Amino acid sequence: MTALAHDSFALARRNLEHVRQIPEKLLDVTLQPIMFVLLFAYVFGGVIAVPGGDYHEYLVGGILVQSLVFGMMGPGVAIATDMQEGIVDRFRSLPMSRAAFVLGHVIAEMAAIVVAITILTITGLVVGWGIHSDLVHAVGGFGLLLLLAFAMIWLGMALGLAVRSPDAVQGVAFMVVFPLTFVSTVFVPAAGLPDGLRQFAEWNPVSAFSAAVRDLFGNPTAITGDPPLPLQHPVVTSVIWCLVIVAIAAPMAIRRYKARTTD
Repeated sequence: MTALAHDSFALARRNLEHVRQIPEKLLDVTLQPIMFVLLFAYVFGGVIAVPGGDYHEYLVGGILVQSLVFGMMGPGVAIATDMQEGIVDRFRSLPMSRAAFVLGHVIAEMAAIVVAITILTITGLVVGWGIHSDLVHAVGGFGLLLLLAFAMIWLGMALGLAVRSPDAVQGVAFMVVFPLTFVSTVFVPAAGLPDGLRQFAEWNPVSAFSAAVRDLFGNPTAITGDPPLPLQHPVVTSVIWCLVIVAIAAPMAIRRYKARTTD
């Protein structure tokens, strides 16, 4: 177990060195979310009404969730690139644990996510967002974000190991993630959407994630009337979704990695 941890952290450092040398790898979870915050806060913030609160307070929780969901592309592309370039064959010739390659990616991606969440939190404070809950709920909010990030990393790696090229990861992930994040409550309350889209948004897991983060941070959730069960209990729903994703994606990624690295 000690050897596995040592090897995993060694490979995590290798992945983080890539980020230091090519910092644009973090654009999708740093500058892109900042652009969304500034765009929606200052361009659309004056025309989008949020029941029971300010739009800036509503927006940031959704952007945090959207960034983490889109963040699945990073680990997927990274591990697909490693598999395509044959670096794994070199690692297999070394006296190291085979599982360390996958765990090293997870550790490095989690470190990058912590940086991204920190940057977005600071950006939110700049545009007028704030945390209005007590310390326990605030810590719970950040804990939920890290749990969501952990689930998305495993999902991205499962996808990266299932397809044959990094371009395929981006194509497949974008086709799934784009509608899930935009037809949700990330940017606007579900009540303002037309029938069909409103029901989809209310049952969309991304909406539950967004509502849970807002609830834990004490921000307006804009949930009115008689919402479906996921939005009535968004925190519990979000935790269940994350655990289900990890329970499916992690074994899938490990099995696929073993299959592709077995002679």
